[in-house]
Amino acid sequence: MTATCVILDIGGVLEITPKTGWVQRWEGRLELPPGTVHERMRDVWQAGRLGSISEREVHEQVAARLALDAPQAEAFIADLWTEYLGTPNEELIAHVRGLRGTCRLGILSNNFVGARERETALYHFDELVEQIVYSHEIGIEKPDPRAFEAACASLEVQPENCLFIDDLAANVEAAQAAGMQAHLFEDNARTVTRIAAHLDSGPRAAGHVPGRPCRGSQTG
Repeated sequence: MTATCVILDIGGVLEITPKTGWVQRWEGRLELPPGTVHERMRDVWQAGRLGSISEREVHEQVAARLALDAPQAEAFIADLWTEYLGTPNEELIAHVRGLRGTCRLGILSNNFVGARERETALYHFDELVEQIVYSHEIGIEKPDPRAFEAACASLEVQPENCLFIDDLAANVEAAQAAGMQAHLFEDNARTVTRIAAHLDSGPRAAGHVPGRPCRGSQTG
């Protein structure tokens, strides 16, 4: 329980996720006023982040609420995931990969039902860190303090020995309130420097041999 730990967010940190304008394009195509898609789908998006709805149900609700036929609904969902998954932050991912064996590594992400399967297939985050805690799998979102507690518990580490990295200030502040050290991601260089300072100041991961991967992420 004394091991040093680094826990990272995904979207905006490990994934680069610029806005693609897909919602606005669909609103134009469907001749809907701006903001209509999110207004109609708000509770579905929330349910998807908390895992209280299945992917199949998301598809059904998209089709019903936006009056889409089956091919349109598939195209809509494909556009959603294109923006959602973005592209990998290769530089930071490579740096984190180099940390394996020197500290405990985890991910804590507010994510959407279906994200684990897609991100595993595309980016292999399950091989990058020991544990991944997704909001849709635990039914809790950041900045709820229970989300940070779940991440620390999954890695069997104390909050004060953890550095949490997120691109949203509210989540960084919530992590600090939960007893963790935290860093607001703005760019790779400052993040790498902050990780190095954290590792230099804390205990090493018990039982890990430098250069060897930590154990893989477990689902659930």
